[in-house]
Amino acid sequence: QLVQSGGGLVQAGGSLRLSCAASEGTFRYYAMGWFRQAPGKEREFVAAITWSGGKTYYADSVKGRFTISRDNAKNTGLLQMNSLKPEDTAVYYCAARQADFASMNQYDYDYWGQGTQVTVSS
Repeated sequence: QLVQSGGGLVQAGGSLRLSCAASEGTFRYYAMGWFRQAPGKEREFVAAITWSGGKTYYADSVKGRFTISRDNAKNTGLLQMNSLKPEDTAVYYCAARQADFASMNQYDYDYWGQGTQVTVSS
């Protein structure tokens, strides 16, 4: 089970941090990803990280502004979002898969958080 926290309303240029807490004690053996879905659009890839945290991947639209990380001792994943833009407005989801490879394909993930709203005002 993945439980998300964070998110909310922020002005353009601001920052937010999303957290994803796993109840599973073997979280360290799960690759993790973040996805988002804007109104009227399909869910899209945002960022992903391997189970060791050694490799990270980002969508071009967030590269250089967002940072994905994880703390396996705390069974927690994080998404730090800086320099937010109105087009970042969406519901954000964390996801996990029991593999090291951090896929950018949402269908490769087995477990999902409940989603959290991020709204960036102009």
